[in-house]
Amino acid sequence: MEACNFFLDRNRHLRSGWRVAIFAVAFIICVQVSHVILLYLLSAILHRSIFDLSNSNWSVVAGHGSILFSAFILGWACGALLEELPFRALGCAPHRGWLRNFVLGSILGGASLLLAAGISAVTRGTQFRFDPAGAGSIARTLILSLAILVFAAAAEEILFRGYPLQTLTRANLAWLGILLTSVPYAAVHLNNPHAVAGFTFVNTALAGLWLAVAYLRTRSLWLPLGLHWSWNFVQASLLGLPVSGIERIAPAPLLKGLNLGPDWLTGGAYGIEGGAACTIALIVSTLVIWRVKLFARADVT
Repeated sequence: MEACNFFLDRNRHLRSGWRVAIFAVAFIICVQVSHVILLYLLSAILHRSIFDLSNSNWSVVAGHGSILFSAFILGWACGALLEELPFRALGCAPHRGWLRNFVLGSILGGASLLLAAGISAVTRGTQFRFDPAGAGSIARTLILSLAILVFAAAAEEILFRGYPLQTLTRANLAWLGILLTSVPYAAVHLNNPHAVAGFTFVNTALAGLWLAVAYLRTRSLWLPLGLHWSWNFVQASLLGLPVSGIERIAPAPLLKGLNLGPDWLTGGAYGIEGGAACTIALIVSTLVIWRVKLFARADVT
């Protein structure tokens, strides 16, 4: 009986800790294999070397493509095999109100970034000027970066707000799911260019909480997806700010953000996500998501 209780819950399913462990091990293997395969496929299709691809935005496509594929397949498979759940439990299937969640999330995500940038601008920490690159270059950047950022956000959401968070939430351990998906993600960002040790970690962990609350509020990935892509799009493509220290995503944005400091407020070379203005915006936006009753809740049973 003790062995049974250690491995199985009251529904005779593997306990949530074992489920997360199986997903994690399978994901690590699958993402590495699929990444290599995708890189070779892109290299063959585009007639470019793998080294050349790794120094372009195609590396984002390959990296996040392998994450999206692995998290999607394994999230669905673990749910079906370990918990006997339907596909819609993964939270990415259309449901009643899904489009409203996505649109409202997109508006709120962009507005949240604008709040952070506004705080920085009002305090004269950041100045914004129109990019002289020309209408053609700017339009091309807006279109391409939109596609890349939606794709990248989808990959990260189906991983970090996907099966690990969801299965722990079903076990009434949502707090543990948020911890396990937000803290490691925040720690990884410390390796990004120009990372600010304190604010980089805190703000990325807060972003994980922000997006997790969006999932918990709706039990679907459409709201966090809207929040995620629009935050990054406004940040990089409209305001010309680095995204977590990375600048190559939007080479010709609509505006160019000039950092005047202090860096503790503006984030410095890392971008707005490395400063206190971002902290304030994320806290405000999280409270809005939790309190406002505009979002549709999905039926995942």
